Amino acid sequence: MTSRSDVPGSAREGSPDVDDSGDAVVRLRGITKRYGTTVAVDGLDLDVRRAEVFALLGPNGAGKTTTIEMCEGFLKPESGSIRILGLDPVADNARLRERMGVMLQGGGGYPAARAGEMLGLVAAYSARPLDPAWLMDVLGLTDSARTTYRRLSGGQQQRLALACAIVGRPELVFLDEPTAGMDAHARIVVWDLIDGLRRDGVTVVLTTHQLTEAEQLADRLMIIDRGAAVATGTPSELMQRGAENQLRFSAPPKLDLSLLISALPETYRATEVAPGEYLVEGHVDPQVLSTVTSWCARLDVLATGMRVEQRSLEDVFLDLTGRELRP
Repeated sequence: MTSRSDVPGSAREGSPDVDDSGDAVVRLRGITKRYGTTVAVDGLDLDVRRAEVFALLGPNGAGKTTTIEMCEGFLKPESGSIRILGLDPVADNARLRERMGVMLQGGGGYPAARAGEMLGLVAAYSARPLDPAWLMDVLGLTDSARTTYRRLSGGQQQRLALACAIVGRPELVFLDEPTAGMDAHARIVVWDLIDGLRRDGVTVVLTTHQLTEAEQLADRLMIIDRGAAVATGTPSELMQRGAENQLRFSAPPKLDLSLLISALPETYRATEVAPGEYLVEGHVDPQVLSTVTSWCARLDVLATGMRVEQRSLEDVFLDLTGRELRP
């Protein structure tokens, strides 16, 4: 696995084209995109700061990939404005290509090209590329260098697409589902590489269906649903939001909650949200903790993992969208 310090420095030279009015490398204002009568993106505002990892989360059809493709210049919004590194991604696309890396969903490689040749060709277009051999080694592709793209596994294709996106030392990288189809070991390698990019000052914008991935990697994230933002913040901010009124604990499943409910204040709720996982909703204070532990003692059971202000990112996601996050 590569260490975080293994990623060579990216080009950081200043440019008169960069919008230096703030730290926003990506700035969207009132972006709308329709496909027929379907609104894919609905008045979206978004700021991504320099040298951060920003994750877009949302159910299928929420507008994540459409948003990314508009930022990359592949699609044009019907209304609103987009500035990428201070430039228009459509009108100034050629100039942006020198400073921006793109990892397309599904890889986007040439079927008959060999992996090593493909990465070498992309590197040749950069004035100061990373060493392709080093990058192939970091991503576990050295043994597949002479394998054609179509014969690579899905995970290998994803890793090669990532290599092509970053080999030119971009200032900004867009990654659409970067670890889709990868095994656990490859996923950790990619996570470490993305973390290394951030430490080197590269801005990373990614979409993902892996909630753990977003929680581990993202400095900030946005949850979108039906093309509109429903929440933005750091993972910890979103997981703490509203959790001050929640007490969670584990105990044997199917316990009789009627005595606990009757002992709690009238407006409180107590439910078994999953087998053996219990949730008490209401303002949590020492008296509530005492009530719960007394109830457990009466039933002669031990409550474990009792916690306040701890929600998973999945809890937040389901609260906001009402749907599971599926690939």
